Amino acid sequence: MEMVPTENGLLGGRVRLLQPARGYRVAVDAVLLAAAVDAASGQHVLDLGAGVGAVGLCLAARVPGCNIVGIELQAGLAALATRNAALNGAGDHLRTIVHDIAGPLPPDLVSPDLVGFDHVVTNPPYLAAAVADPSPDPSKALATVESSADLARWLSVATGALKPTGTLTVIHRSDRLEEIVDHLTRLGWGDVMLKRLPPAARVLVRARFGAPARRESPPLRLHRPEGGYTDEAEAILRHAQPLAF
Repeated sequence: MEMVPTENGLLGGRVRLLQPARGYRVAVDAVLLAAAVDAASGQHVLDLGAGVGAVGLCLAARVPGCNIVGIELQAGLAALATRNAALNGAGDHLRTIVHDIAGPLPPDLVSPDLVGFDHVVTNPPYLAAAVADPSPDPSKALATVESSADLARWLSVATGALKPTGTLTVIHRSDRLEEIVDHLTRLGWGDVMLKRLPPAARVLVRARFGAPARRESPPLRLHRPEGGYTDEAEAILRHAQPLAF
């Protein structure tokens, strides 16, 4: 069934976003993930599980000139990501490919002279299939519950696509942090920096290739006790400021 989109704004209206009216909807996690990527103009970025392209669009708005490739399982969401790139004037630097990461990445993903990506970003499904109560909406269920690829596979594909000097940035549930760090360590990408996002049960993980080394930067508090975003969160979510680790 064709997805009927609505148009919404991110980063205080800097990004226009078409997304399905029903099912999985973009949340602040995508904006925070994009803000945490320490990218520069001309670098190559891979977004695994791109959805409608929110992460790539937010990154492109903050760092013009990035070359961003999105991988998305659901063809309908990938089609919206392509429309969103055009809507935001980013079609020359942002493309989305329909692919299931349970299999090898497409050989034509990058040009032959590119030996790997400078950055990989990913917002994997948060729930393991064994413990999940999937949404009755099939598209939302695919976005939120692991299916053909589990968390270990997501991280293996992500690290395998990077240059040895590259950086992986992940946002995930904080109760799966130890699982993430264990997988990354086994893959050789155990040099990690963590940033918690209270009161949300979320954590950002920035991983680099190297011996296990675990550090934690001060948390980014998203909400004031009395309600509303903190000034630091507002600067990131509304004004396109980078998220400092």
